[in-house]
Amino acid sequence: MKTTTTYIIIGGGLAGLTTAIHLAKAGLACTLIEKQEYPKHKVCGEYISNEVLPYLNNLDIDPFAHQAKKINRFQFSDNSGKALEVQLPKGGFGMSRYALDKLLYDKAITLGVTITQDQVTAVSFDEQQFTVQTATAVLQADYVIGAFGKRSNLDKKLSRAFIKQQSPWLGVKAHYKTDFPEDVVALHNFEGGYCGLSMVETGHVNACYLADYKSFKKHKNIAEYQQAVLEKNSALKDFFASSELIFDKPISISQISFEKKQAVEEHILMVGDSAGLIHPLCGNGMAMAIHSAKLAATLLIEAATNGDDRATVEKKYTTLWKYHFSKRLYAGRMLQAVLQKKQLTRYGVGFIQSSPRLLRSIIKMTHGTDL
Repeated sequence: MKTTTTYIIIGGGLAGLTTAIHLAKAGLACTLIEKQEYPKHKVCGEYISNEVLPYLNNLDIDPFAHQAKKINRFQFSDNSGKALEVQLPKGGFGMSRYALDKLLYDKAITLGVTITQDQVTAVSFDEQQFTVQTATAVLQADYVIGAFGKRSNLDKKLSRAFIKQQSPWLGVKAHYKTDFPEDVVALHNFEGGYCGLSMVETGHVNACYLADYKSFKKHKNIAEYQQAVLEKNSALKDFFASSELIFDKPISISQISFEKKQAVEEHILMVGDSAGLIHPLCGNGMAMAIHSAKLAATLLIEAATNGDDRATVEKKYTTLWKYHFSKRLYAGRMLQAVLQKKQLTRYGVGFIQSSPRLLRSIIKMTHGTDL
């Protein structure tokens, strides 16, 4: 038996849930399909730029009412631990994906969004209509929004170009109990990667790092890798020595790809990491996911109101996505290339140390204006 709806969102992370909330507030019914249950910890930096706060507030979402931490300082160190600090131009907040996803999920349910825990196995488009197959059902829709994250089996079935590229990156994340300033987000470089630290709503510190898999696999496990590689950075050594692991064990994800992606694939509007992933060192991936949701939802609402056809929606979304994000993603790739060069990183930190204004300019390159 087939079920017909107007909008189907595949994936219930930040971008998927925000899209659903925005559509529902405009009176447009939608179905969101998420394969995992809520709430759940995810590998994520858990720092969010304040640029999205006005938009979240317009959706009646207030992170600070749920103990999110206000962050306004940024610390950065090279491989050895030599560090500098600047004020963040906009500031941001710290909130775990466990809490934020649950907050958005509850809001979506309150607004009447249909959320189904299921696995999407295939998506096809024919005669101006999508057919979405899941493990338990067949659904049809006028529009499909892809919010299925960094890497998915659906990417393979859609034959997306980036999925054919092997990625060398591994992400690891855990929460720790320690004495850490709640208004700081820190980025500590180490050979083969970098680690972000920031406090979340529980008062615990999220430590999330990106590592080169070739260097990681030389070691037996995460604990040995952290001791042998990350702790060569004195700042990270001090952090792990004074911290108590809250999780049973760190969680990880492999094959993280920073290759270019298309904002529209097979007529699916891609949002969040499905449309493009910015390097975590830029500290802005969560804000970009929320922003992309706003772009997609706004265009779909306009189409429902003004009668814009599919081609117009897809063209507008592609144009807006490139306008808002292409330069930021490029800046992220360039910063990544520099930070992978050990000597360049040390020289750069020394240079920026004498001119913090330069670091603030770099931060602005990877952040947008208020939504």
